[in-house]
Amino acid sequence: MQPQTLMLMLFGTYALDRGASLSAGGIIEVLGRAGVSTHATRSTLSRMVGRDLLQRRPVGRKMYFGLTERSTAILHDGRARIWQDGAVNDRWDGTWTLLSFSLPESMQRERHDLRSRLAWSGFGPVQGGLWIAPGDVPAQQIVAELGLAAHARVFRQARADDTTDIGALIADAYDLSELAARYEEFLTRWDRSEMPGDPLAARLTLIAEWLEAIRRDPRLPVEHLPADWPAGRAQKVFRDLEAAFREPAQAVADDLLDTLSSSG
Repeated sequence: MQPQTLMLMLFGTYALDRGASLSAGGIIEVLGRAGVSTHATRSTLSRMVGRDLLQRRPVGRKMYFGLTERSTAILHDGRARIWQDGAVNDRWDGTWTLLSFSLPESMQRERHDLRSRLAWSGFGPVQGGLWIAPGDVPAQQIVAELGLAAHARVFRQARADDTTDIGALIADAYDLSELAARYEEFLTRWDRSEMPGDPLAARLTLIAEWLEAIRRDPRLPVEHLPADWPAGRAQKVFRDLEAAFREPAQAVADDLLDTLSSSG
């Protein structure tokens, strides 16, 4: 797990929406418990400041770090993916968002950027420049942000004909083996009953690894996935463990983290 990912989980868990900044010393101590060296933590803090993910707040001889607008938006998105969207789409309304695009050969970089954004947003390629995603996805916003609106056509609330095999369509558009492997890997690591020695480090790592597992999941309709699809079991393991770690981790965090309020 990358130090920046653990750092974001730390701030997302103990600073987001609290107007709080965390001291460098406390951050170093917490990430050290998760196996990150002091040097790596300090380097990560500097890089995140440079990327507008954290802002420095010096107070006397201490240095505190707080979230920026950019990192706040990233963490809110991650929170929604974990707790609102979830890993199991059992309420699909049967509609699709379709996006068709055509870019000249001279726009290879733009094509790459568009494909990356579409994959991140739950789209899969059907054929040529036609991509689909289950449900209502803000595709027009994606192409507008990339400056490619003139090269794309978006269709919302589309429905497949009764003769279309939805399961086969999904298998063609998405790499189901790769998606399932993420959840299987998560289960291999976390489907166990013992309480870890350090609940704070375990909770941060658990949340980070779960977000990594679901972040590129297109949330395909569960009724059209294989019967042994592992997402549901993995989500239950995550939520049970997170609930078990929460109070012990908070007790450790209260002892280790030196926080500064926005009015401090």
